[in-house]
Amino acid sequence: MKKQWCVYILECGDGSFYTGVTNDIDARMEAHATGKGSKYVYKKGFKGLLRVKQCKDKSDACKCEYAIKKLPRAEKLGWFDEG
Repeated sequence: MKKQWCVYILECGDGSFYTGVTNDIDARMEAHATGKGSKYVYKKGFKGLLRVKQCKDKSDACKCEYAIKKLPRAEKLGWFDEG
């Protein structure tokens, strides 16, 4: 069974946001929680998953990730709430 790609945003221990893509959100959150997901989250600490949005494919997920990363912090969570 093919897994669905998604873009996600999580909060780090210092309050900063981390945006990424995955096709297995549960495994990715486990990796972040155990310090194996990314160097950034490893250094800042993992606090929790804030938002997830399903994407058409990996390319779409990466485009969404890029768009979110360009936004000011105050607008990042709102991106997920838009249709």
